[in-house]
Amino acid sequence: MSSKEYYNYLSERSFYGLIYRNFWLYPKLNKYLTGKALDIGCGIGDFLKYRKNTTGVDVNNHLVRYCKKNNLNAIHMEPDMLPFKDETFESAIMDNVLEHIIDPKPILSEARRVLQSKGRLIIGVPGSLGYKFDDDHKVFYSRNNLIETLNKNTFKLIKIFGMPFDLSWMDLKVKQYCVYGVFEKIGK
Repeated sequence: MSSKEYYNYLSERSFYGLIYRNFWLYPKLNKYLTGKALDIGCGIGDFLKYRKNTTGVDVNNHLVRYCKKNNLNAIHMEPDMLPFKDETFESAIMDNVLEHIIDPKPILSEARRVLQSKGRLIIGVPGSLGYKFDDDHKVFYSRNNLIETLNKNTFKLIKIFGMPFDLSWMDLKVKQYCVYGVFEKIGK
């Protein structure tokens, strides 16, 4: 999918999806974020609108321009290179981003670099049905794979849960079902 096509895809999401995100998903995720936060793969800026004191980055120029046009703090990034100094942020989020990346090590290393000591990183990935729904998804993460991947990249698990509800049967029945992990940076 081209950058423009992906922008169009995100722009056409439903009103009900926006209600879900703003009144159910984002309040839950926000409980685990502190201080100045980074949204890696900010898309059309829904989370930036929701949470003040958050900076967004995206590799898609169409999305960054859209965010800026809407007065959101978004910056273009090159793949696997976050344009910030070390330990700039207290927390970060990657919501439905990791599954699009074949090798997660470089971006997770960058996230780790820009997080302060004991900084929190929230990762959201689609469940089985949602993963199969998008041709651009490259890597499927079960709960165990997600935890293992973050552990290998020096993050420790704080909490893992499913959304919109933490019910295992939703994984195979609801394409909007996602798994979220809250992780903490280990060491300096």
